[in-house]
Amino acid sequence: QVQLVESGGGLVQAGGSLRLSCAASESSVRTFSSYGMGWFRQAPGREREFVAAISRNGRNAYYGDSAQGRFTISRDNVKNTVYLQMNNLKPEDTANYYCAADVSAYSHSITIREQEYDYWGRGTQVTVSS
Repeated sequence: QVQLVESGGGLVQAGGSLRLSCAASESSVRTFSSYGMGWFRQAPGREREFVAAISRNGRNAYYGDSAQGRFTISRDNVKNTVYLQMNNLKPEDTANYYCAADVSAYSHSITIREQEYDYWGRGTQVTVSS
């Protein structure tokens, strides 16, 4: 079992920045470094949307169209934490942001489809005012 806890959300003005964190804890013998990690978001009345994903070793990352050029995903396998640095935020970035873990990911692979993720956090709310 893997528990994921997001933090770092809040209210920010358009053009501002936030850094989200997702801390993982597990009760199995597997380690955080064996999980592919991703960030998704969901705004009210909309479907959950892929934001970014990072490979187990942190060398590969992939971004959704909305995040490209503004967001950066990273991870610290010692601290069991994945981050999402969000710059130049826009009102349309307002959503609940979730992190997710893919326990079947290969070392260099990126997981994009939410159906392939096994564990999810409860989310952290990001609100961007205009």
